[in-house]
Amino acid sequence: MLQSYNLKLTIAGTDEAGRGCLAGPVTAAAIILPNSFKNEILNDSKQVNSANRKLLKKIIEKEAVCFAVAHVFMEEIDKINILNASILAMHKALEQISINPDCIIVDGNRFKPFRKIPHECIIKGDGKFKEIAAASILAKTYRDEYMQRIHDEFPMYNWKKNKGYPTAEHRRAIREYGPCPYHRKSFRLLPEQLIMDF
Repeated sequence: MLQSYNLKLTIAGTDEAGRGCLAGPVTAAAIILPNSFKNEILNDSKQVNSANRKLLKKIIEKEAVCFAVAHVFMEEIDKINILNASILAMHKALEQISINPDCIIVDGNRFKPFRKIPHECIIKGDGKFKEIAAASILAKTYRDEYMQRIHDEFPMYNWKKNKGYPTAEHRRAIREYGPCPYHRKSFRLLPEQLIMDF
């Protein structure tokens, strides 16, 4: 059972999806849940199947006190690196929520201060606290929807299935067709890659 971080404080949870992808944005969500929020299937998005993630997305959006989702796209990732882009996406999501929280809890071990609001990084926090788990569900589902849309532009990479992650199928398509504008130029797209012309 996931915990609430602190019932006496207004807590915003934040998490990202897509850090390890070869294509597409990194996407983050920030959310404040009511203290009374409970859901038996809520968990780290990687532990929840696609059907349940879609179900949870609707429930979370309906019951959240407030939430926001933000993308940081490939050009920015290539410019500032994926760690900074992930933190930027979380900051962008936090900027959009309608309530200033007392504290921010973040999945993982790296973050940069946001508006002088205290924060805590929690390793595997998306499997421990409902605020981070809910953020992970929103980040994952919104990013998956984006990858589904751009799949139609470049169906040869099969992003509707692999969502831009470095699967064998995705890498075979890059080898055959080359990269496209949605690929992250700063990433090693192929294992044998030394220099790739874009």
